[in-house]
Order: sequence, then structure tokens, then C-alpha cells
Amino acid sequence: MAQTSRTMSFFSCFLPFFSLVFLLQALQISSSSPTPITIPLSFSNTDSYADLYQKLSHLALASLARAHHIKNPQLSSTAFTSTTPLLPHSYGAYSISLSFGTPPQTISLVMDTGSDFLWFPCTKRYQCKNCSFPGAREITSFSPKQSSSIKIVGCLNKKCSWIHPNFDPQTSCGECQSLSAKNCTQICPPYLILYGSGSTGGIAIVETLDLPNKKVPNFLVGCSLFSSRQPAGIAGFGRGPASLPSQLGLKKFSYCLLSRRFDDTGESGFLVLDGDSNSGKKTENFSYTPLAKNPIVAGKSALQVYYYVGLRRISVGMKKVKIPYKYLAPDSDGSGGTIVDSGSTLTFMSSPVFEVVAGEFIKQVKLYRRAENIESLTGLRPCFNLSGHDSIVLPELKFSFKGGAEMKLPLANYFSFVGGNEVLCLTMVTDNIGPALTTGPSIILGSFQMQNYNVEYDLLNERFGFRQQSCK
Repeated sequence: MAQTSRTMSFFSCFLPFFSLVFLLQALQISSSSPTPITIPLSFSNTDSYADLYQKLSHLALASLARAHHIKNPQLSSTAFTSTTPLLPHSYGAYSISLSFGTPPQTISLVMDTGSDFLWFPCTKRYQCKNCSFPGAREITSFSPKQSSSIKIVGCLNKKCSWIHPNFDPQTSCGECQSLSAKNCTQICPPYLILYGSGSTGGIAIVETLDLPNKKVPNFLVGCSLFSSRQPAGIAGFGRGPASLPSQLGLKKFSYCLLSRRFDDTGESGFLVLDGDSNSGKKTENFSYTPLAKNPIVAGKSALQVYYYVGLRRISVGMKKVKIPYKYLAPDSDGSGGTIVDSGSTLTFMSSPVFEVVAGEFIKQVKLYRRAENIESLTGLRPCFNLSGHDSIVLPELKFSFKGGAEMKLPLANYFSFVGGNEVLCLTMVTDNIGPALTTGPSIILGSFQMQNYNVEYDLLNERFGFRQQSCK
């Protein structure tokens, strides 16, 4: 769920409705050997849709919108570990609960490795447009009035530049030029963040993050006053300085994504935050691949946020699919390559990649007839009709990464039943509607394909690891 922009030029269109005075009045605040932490991960689920066609169509469109956004994007701490629940939801995301403020207020946030900023709904005046779709829960807003530790980020604060790319205090903080940083009251410009399927805007603040066994003061977070189609705040886990891993100085983090059949049930997987510099050993039974070097392209700073991995081959059954190398590695323009994105539900493949993968499934599956009517309803393909058959026999899908790591996906991670138990559809999407996406990563590995995998981002050793396991 990568962000496109945080600049004031976009924000201006909202100012007739949300003036700076309004924002400050709404906030009513002034400017200015450790153990691991484990946090439960929960789904943001789409199973609440009565019609599975509608559900899968929604997820396919949302994943495509996410891909369009990703492909066209405009601290130190003492060691600790924390574990927290990670919950699945029907609108396609996984969420965690974090506590901020003094006394602490608990907020549900979508975990997103494709963006690098953390924000939550803020104040009683918070407004969210088009946020009442199925699976979205009642929005809980943070109350600045109830916290004694909140501060607005000043214009000269270095954390302001974490939010606004290419921020220049000399030109953007004119009121501060004749004053010291301590005496300047000009605040960091408001932010507007555009996601693939929505947006949010507000004021940058610093607050105390209250983890199970650790308090983190002066944590940068967005106090959002308005959003569009964002049913929960977002915790950015990407590679930028404002992300949660960067601000906590994490050495690694990992998560286990519960199967989507538990969407909105209260069942959870887990997220582990590890800040211990002595935890650099390989995790038992994990397969590892190096995190690839991110492309540096002028005007595309979002590419620096993503977790690129060296996907080398895709196999369907016993057949290695022929994919041109230019789609497997990013070029000087930032086109190509593979990223891992927890904020994408279904894996995205650029059309030239998807067509050969889907084509290989069609070529190898002779036992079942195509369900083209379901394909047109859901936007997914290929779909196969299993009526009259007592068993399911479909080719295995395997991803092979640099360094020898192989991910052999279970069938439930790349095919899904649609409208009962008679039709199965490949749960991946491509840009076959509208103009082709020629920039950005060619492959975006989504959360649907990572169900019941324990996934690790070893930031200290720059590697990505995984193993298949039950996450319940």
C-alpha cells in the first residue's frame, strides 16, 4: 500500500474544507538484554461479502489499484523484542493494534511493507469518505486532548523531511529563518498521502509509542483529519526513515499470515519486532534470499521504500516458465524486478509475465473445462469448472529465488473456490484492463500467496526468509 506523495501541492485542494487553523484547533496541542515483542496479526477480510464473485472481484480490483500505485509512485533504539497479534480482514489487509499517548490509546492499523509512514485517524472531527464498505469496522480515532505527551512537529525538525521528499527548510520554513529552532513556532507542512485505493491527510506529530515491554518517546506519526477509502490507519513497515522498523531501530521483523478463511473471526497470526543486534542468526528451517538493491531513479523515491527480492524463476508443474530477464531485475528507470508487499492482497504480474504463467496452467490443465463466464464476472483467470470430479489435480506453482531458496506454494495460496465448490480461479492479477503499467516492479508478491508462511525481513543481514507453517 505504498504512498505516492506527501507534498503540499496536493494538499491545497483540501484546504477549503480543512484550513490550517482548523487542524490546529482540532488538535489543541502545542508545537514543538532485552526480550522480543510479539504482536498479534489480524486480517482485514472480504469474506463478509455474501457473494463470492463480488468478493474476489473486489480483491482483484483492489490489488490492481495497488499495483498501479506502486508502479507509478511519486533512529536508533535499545534492543528489544515484541510480539503482537496480526488479524486478517475481509477488505484484504492484515492489522495490528498499537498504543500511543499518555495514558495509552489503542488503535488498529493495517500492516504495510509497501509504505514507510505510520498514521492513525485523529480527533473527534476525523472524516472518512467511502469507508463503509463490507468488512470495514467502526473507526476509532486517537484523541490528542487526552494525551500529555503529544507535540506537533516543527518545520525545522529533521523528522519533517522524513515526511516530505526533497523538503528544504530554507525555502519551506520562511518564518524560522530569523529565529532559532527552539523559538520558531512554524509547523511542518501538512501531509497528503495517496495510496492505490485511497488517500489521507493531516498533521505530523510526535507521540509516545507504548509497546508491551518498551516505551518509545517522540515517535513520528501522522494525525490524520480526513481520509478516503482507508478504513483503518496504516503502519508503514517499508525501508524509509519514517517507517516503524526504522524508527525503532529494528534488526529484523517477521510475521505469520493466518489463512484468509479466518477473516474477521478474531483469530490471529502474529508479528514479531526484534531490535536485538545479537539476533542475526538464521532462523531454524527458514529459506533465505538476499534483499536486492533498490533502484535509484530521480523522481521515484517510493522505489527506495520497497523490499526487492531476486526472483529468478517461476515454475508451473515441472515446466520452467520462460520470462525475459528484463522483468526479473529492475533497470535504470526502475522498471522490472520483484517486491514483497503485505499491503497487496493478490500477487500482481505485469502482462508479459502473467500471460506465460496463466498460459502454462491452461496448457497443462486438460482434466477440467474453462469457466470463462466466471472469469468475466471476477476478473480472474484462468478459472476451471470441477463439476463431475471428486478430486482436484492442478500443477504446482513454485517461485525460485537468488541463493537457491524455493517457495512451493500450497494450492490454497494460488487457487480459490468461487461461488461454491465447483469453480477454482487463479488468484493473481495483471494489467490487462486499461494502459499497461510499464514502470515500477513487474511482480508484486501479495499476502494471499503468503498465507500460513512465517516471513522474515532480516534487516541486519539484508535478507528475506520464509518457511511454511500453520500461523494459527
